[in-house]
Formats: sequence, C-alpha cells, structure tokens
Amino acid sequence: MLALPVQPDFSLETALPNATRGLVAGVDEAGRGPLAGPVVAAAVMLDPAAIPNGLNDSKKLSAGKRADLFDMICRSAHVGVAAVSQCQIDRMNIRAATLYAMRQALEALAVTPEHALVDGRDVPPGLCCTADAIIKGDARSVSIAAASIIAKVTRDRMMHAASRFYPGYGFERHMGYGTAAHLDALDRLGASRLHRASFAPVAKAIEASRKPG
Repeated sequence: MLALPVQPDFSLETALPNATRGLVAGVDEAGRGPLAGPVVAAAVMLDPAAIPNGLNDSKKLSAGKRADLFDMICRSAHVGVAAVSQCQIDRMNIRAATLYAMRQALEALAVTPEHALVDGRDVPPGLCCTADAIIKGDARSVSIAAASIIAKVTRDRMMHAASRFYPGYGFERHMGYGTAAHLDALDRLGASRLHRASFAPVAKAIEASRKPG
C-alpha cells in the first residue's frame, strides 16, 4: 500500500484529464458514527489556481483552523452540501444514508463535475459523473480534505444549534458521538427526537424508558 503523504495534495486531481479546468470534485462526510443528529456530506470543486493553504483531514485540524478554512473554501471553490436526518438514517441504515447524502451533495454543486473523488471504499450509486473511491482520501487529496472540512464544520454548527432545543445531552460538546457523558445523559433523560433509534445504545435507552417503574 502506498504511504500517505505528509499532507494531502492535488496529485490525484492532476492525474485526471479534466483537472486543469477545475471540474474534479472531492466528496466526504461527517457524522457517520454519532448516536444523534444527521449525517452531512459535502462536495467541493477547488479552483486549481486558488487552493487554500493548510487543507488537511478535518480531524487533524483545530476547530478554529477548520472555521478559517471553511470560509476560504466557500470563497474560492464550488461547494455543495447535503444532510440526511436521523429519521432517514433509521429508515435507510447509516451506510445507505451516507451514500445518498454524498450523491445529493454532488447534485447541489452549481457546476456539474466531470469526475468525483469520494472518500472511503464505496462510490455512491447514481452519481452525475464518473467517480473513484479513495481510501483515506482526506489524507491524500486536497479536494476531499476540503470536503471533509465543509461537512465537519456544517454538522458541528447544526449540533450546536440543536443543543438549544435539546438541552442536557451535551450536543454542543460531543456533537452526538457516544461519549461517556452522552451515554450518561441517555440513561438519565432517555432518547430525544434527534437520536438515531436504530443505533444500539439509543435503542437500549428507548427500551428502558418503556419498562414500568
């Protein structure tokens, strides 16, 4: 297996014949693992002549750096975002919901890409363009890294907003992930409408709330 670069670069994009026209989109998601909230996907078509400095896998960046890069990406690139709610996740399953969100994010772009680089092992079905799945793509491609930043910041802001309507769970801190504090809140408060009922810890909390006494 090829070693990962120190930072993602534009080499995967430049290997494609349409890269110089800026018609390659990077696609990534945020929120596949949490117990609550939507899964959010983003598609980003960078301008090869105006790639923001410092793009990297969103998990390797501070919240402040992600916010700065979010603004730079939105100013210099085509961006598409889509979210699939917890209700849809429960109906579809998280894998299908994630792939659907990725497809919707690509379709939300103002300009249709000629090719997409998708983080992970799967190419979503029914895309508007050809695509490759890139394992650890957010560490290899700046386009995918940019998409990971857009998806992560968007979802974090959604969860911050949700915390005002669902207080006590700590969504503004853990963003819905299954931390010890979140699991404790589930035990105390039960599941909210924002929780994914098909996920085992949430299903357990729902079942417990139905037991008498």
